[in-house]
Amino acid sequence: MLRKGLVIYEPKGRAGEYAPLAINLYRGCGHGCVYCFGPGTLYIERAEFIKAAPRPNIIEKLIKDAPVAAATYDGNDKRVLLCFTCDPYQPIDEVHRLTRQAIILLHANGFDVTILTKAGKRAERDFDLLSPRLIEHSSDEFATTLTFLDETNSLKWEPRAAAPSSRIDTLKKAHDLGIKTWVSLEPIIDLAESIEIIKQPHTFVDLFKVGKLNYAEKLPDSFRAQVKNINWRKVVMESIAALKQYGCRYYIKKDLRCYL
Repeated sequence: MLRKGLVIYEPKGRAGEYAPLAINLYRGCGHGCVYCFGPGTLYIERAEFIKAAPRPNIIEKLIKDAPVAAATYDGNDKRVLLCFTCDPYQPIDEVHRLTRQAIILLHANGFDVTILTKAGKRAERDFDLLSPRLIEHSSDEFATTLTFLDETNSLKWEPRAAAPSSRIDTLKKAHDLGIKTWVSLEPIIDLAESIEIIKQPHTFVDLFKVGKLNYAEKLPDSFRAQVKNINWRKVVMESIAALKQYGCRYYIKKDLRCYL
């Protein structure tokens, strides 16, 4: 186990289903996704959360902590998620470029990275740093969250994230470069759109991770009304059927397994 207090940490619960380790470079996220769990996790108001800023001295702390983490972590899988409570390629990263610095430092200390982002083409600037797929748990990963294909719906729920088409184009580019790719189908809000998401990019996605919409009770009223009658057993069974139809590797997250 890692020593507490390091900027690289072992996420618990749902967070641990993304990668065994994580680091959060920013406090908050400017994408403004309506369903985001970040404000609740950090106990800050949503209006404050979207005014994202770099975590104080995060690169200096990573320089100090990465060798300690590398020396003390005893797990076989040394992938670090960028990031759990923020997006590593949200718009302010164009100014601060913390993500590129973090990838370089993590690699220098023997860690692989898992990028999870909704930034689309903004993330391509660091593809030169990501190692290609080799064997299981031995290379970097590039992942994107896809909730909708319809851009009107995406703008409503994810107002400042990249368009779904941009995210899909970036996934394909990563795959074509030999980088391991996966899609986070979480949260599922519209089952028909999620099935189409599986269909469209399945030839260049190595894995789909399927997860539930959580904290629906905290959504604004107009959004909550759209999701209150979701049949989660139907979501799981039809998602699995589609994934099998297209020959996709998949992972059903723990909060959905009770519906199997």
